[in-house]
Amino acid sequence: MASRTQSPAPAETQGFVYSALLLGWLVPGAGHLVTKHWIRALILFLAITGMFALGLAMQAKVYTATTAAPLDMLGFAGDLGSGALYLIARIFSLGQPTVQLVTADYGTMFVVIAGLLNYISAVDAHNLRIGRKL
Repeated sequence: MASRTQSPAPAETQGFVYSALLLGWLVPGAGHLVTKHWIRALILFLAITGMFALGLAMQAKVYTATTAAPLDMLGFAGDLGSGALYLIARIFSLGQPTVQLVTADYGTMFVVIAGLLNYISAVDAHNLRIGRKL
């Protein structure tokens, strides 16, 4: 007769279950701080913030929501994934409105990829919070 194995108990879901998701989006790695994964939070913060900063140092284009071109809208969605980093870049007018140098195109991709990685890390933090992942 097959023995039943108990699945691990889900993580404590007291309070607002989307806190790790929202904090993880707003500040890279903050969602993992909520779930008490300190090392992962530090690595994600350094990696995503570093990619965003390197992109800006390469004079990246920071997309805005006022564009009508489909590819620019996708770039905006990627940039917006960086959360507070994107908001700071827009408030202080960091980044270039258009690509002017060869390195700026690489920098633009760094900024977009940093946002996409932040989306993934926020969802990972949410999965840890609700107990879907250990």
